[in-house]
Amino acid sequence: MTTLATPSKKRIDSIDILRGMVMVIMALDHTRDFFTKLQYNPVDLTRASTALFLTRFITHYCAATFVFLAGTGAFLYLSRGKTKADAFKFLVSRGIWLIFLELTVIYVAWGEGHFLQVIWAIGVSMIVLGFLIYLPVPVIAAFGLLLIFGHNAFDNVDMSSFSTTGKTLWMFLHVQGLATMFGTSFFIMYPLVPWVGVMAVGYSFGTLFTIDAAKRKKILLTLGFSAIVLFILLRYFNIYGDASHWSYQGNVHRTILSFINVQKYPPSLDYLLITLGPGMILLALLEGSGNMLTNIFVVFGRVPLFYYILHLYLLHLMAILAAVITGQHKGVNFSLPMVYVMWLTAVFILYFPSKWFMKYKREHKQWWLGYL
Repeated sequence: MTTLATPSKKRIDSIDILRGMVMVIMALDHTRDFFTKLQYNPVDLTRASTALFLTRFITHYCAATFVFLAGTGAFLYLSRGKTKADAFKFLVSRGIWLIFLELTVIYVAWGEGHFLQVIWAIGVSMIVLGFLIYLPVPVIAAFGLLLIFGHNAFDNVDMSSFSTTGKTLWMFLHVQGLATMFGTSFFIMYPLVPWVGVMAVGYSFGTLFTIDAAKRKKILLTLGFSAIVLFILLRYFNIYGDASHWSYQGNVHRTILSFINVQKYPPSLDYLLITLGPGMILLALLEGSGNMLTNIFVVFGRVPLFYYILHLYLLHLMAILAAVITGQHKGVNFSLPMVYVMWLTAVFILYFPSKWFMKYKREHKQWWLGYL
């Protein structure tokens, strides 16, 4: 039977470090969700302060990097002596498992509404990737890049003439919105098309980790800086790559914020360039690094799903306790500095169970550990 290319069996710390970094940053945005009652978009420059905008913007790097590295991780994990059939079975079953978690365990953690968020997007993308792996890697890369670079061509599609089923399908694929299925309403926060492309490209990206480290670092730096340059060119001319255009805001620093204020839902081409580009540069810079701080990030990066679920329940519990203590029974509304305090507190607490589970996964080989 045909097997995938075989990289080194040693874990690549730079990937785990970067994944851990974005997991920690992700918790900041969710802390803000649980501990504030913001009535407007935190990147709305007509209302948001610079500090609030940047608090939200920095977390834009999380979803893109998380989905991209999920694809890379699939290549590295599944290529170690696994057959295509083994890879297909794992990707499809894990994808279904992630969708199930989104609709059950994660839904309960948020405590309100049915939202199809990043875990759902990763789940569906893994199922699609399960079929794609039977194609040559360059074809998978081309498919992913086509979705990433091409989906913004459909930004101005008018849904008014669509049937109810057509509108629902289009929202699942390309437009954020509320859809109803089987008598239940779901808010589709993560339309699928671009995310499927991100995972496909991330999977193809895994081939870089089968080559010499020095050569890989040069390629990573070239790709990263090229993505940033392309972002600047596309964004400056406001021609293609993002449905929302930047504009002069009366001073330099607010204008810069407008320039980088790209669309995440669905992720525009500009959004993916400005997030994945710096991510590739970081991967290059993290190559061979190791210190006390990166060792902490490694812990979170090696148990991302465990951490993700645990951090939602912890933040929810902390918000309930804060509401009881402060007497704000309808939910707390903390200042931004207090949000940061709660965030760092949560990350500190989460380090210990995450480290325990990382060690457990390393010392045990039960099949179900691959699903956490």
